[in-house]
Amino acid sequence: MPINFAASPRSTVGLEWELAIVDGDSGQLSNIAPRLLEDLAGTFPATAFPHFAGELLQNTIELVSAPHSTVAGATADLQQLARKASLSAQAHGTALVGAGSHPFSRWYDQRVTKNERYDRFIEKYQWWGRNMLIWGVHVHVGIDRSERVVPIMNALLTYLPHLLALSCSSPFWAGEATGYASNRTLQFQQLPTAGLPPEVDDWHQLEGVLDDLTRTGIIAEPTEARWDVRPAPRWGTIEIRFCDGAATLDQIRALAALAQCLTEELQRSADAGAPLPRLAPWFVRENKWRTARYGLDAHIITDRHGTQAPLRDEIYGLISRLAPIAASLQCEHELAMAANLLSNGTSAERQLATYRQHGGEAAGSSALLAVVDALRADFDSGLEAD
Repeated sequence: MPINFAASPRSTVGLEWELAIVDGDSGQLSNIAPRLLEDLAGTFPATAFPHFAGELLQNTIELVSAPHSTVAGATADLQQLARKASLSAQAHGTALVGAGSHPFSRWYDQRVTKNERYDRFIEKYQWWGRNMLIWGVHVHVGIDRSERVVPIMNALLTYLPHLLALSCSSPFWAGEATGYASNRTLQFQQLPTAGLPPEVDDWHQLEGVLDDLTRTGIIAEPTEARWDVRPAPRWGTIEIRFCDGAATLDQIRALAALAQCLTEELQRSADAGAPLPRLAPWFVRENKWRTARYGLDAHIITDRHGTQAPLRDEIYGLISRLAPIAASLQCEHELAMAANLLSNGTSAERQLATYRQHGGEAAGSSALLAVVDALRADFDSGLEAD
């Protein structure tokens, strides 16, 4: 079944930021997204899609930017949306936080959003579906022709550790420190249509996979293929979906700049007829696990020969290499924020430090609540004028 890929302006950026709603006193997840969405309807200029959206669970609100040529433009949208959403949340005695998981809320206290798609999801996946207390950031980057989509998707998997490590923000699950920098990564891939994309070489083969999945009832339509990197044919983009939820707007700026610059670098390589990087799928899978487990402290496999290197060093080198491209895309400032994350710590590292400072496991719920309070402060810091 042919799938039309609507080419979009090259290397434009669109952002999706999933946020958890928490009670202002207890810090528990609060299932009031439908009320917030009702408050927010019509508060931002309408486009082809809603800028405020619900998700599977009623404890979540998603902010969606318009497509922009610059990261600054896309994140300016998010900042305006976040301010409006925060005011609505406050009016209901709640607050917004960004993270890959909640430190202590439990799945059985959450309510599912009622619509046909989510009803189908829960009916199919049952307990695992109800357990998806996870939040992420999705980055869309414009691709101007369909034949480049699959080679760039495959090449971006080489850099999955770099982006994932900078986004790691889910070290806790149901009140326990998991030992993983991104427990969300392991949680989400329990779904059979989530995780790494299939090993294909071109757009025609990808169409064949999606046709197989649809004909056999594995998915109802292509957006139910919830791969870590996937095409978004309607928008003419590649969508990078494996990042944990972002605690701050600056973290999104860094991730978006890195994703935009990487994709543009790959497009320039294709322009020049150069081969794009590609790792064996077993190396990609191992790199993903190592990064979810160790975050920035991972050692990753860097080439088809099995060469290994510290991930921190690889990220520093990548930022330096992409600097000229960042200048051409007007995102030098935002790319520099990726280096700041290396120096100041990821959200996962900061959450664990807060937990330990407040007594850790011995202190129980009070230490976990301190983590939620710190996440609230992180989110609020991005609402201030730049």
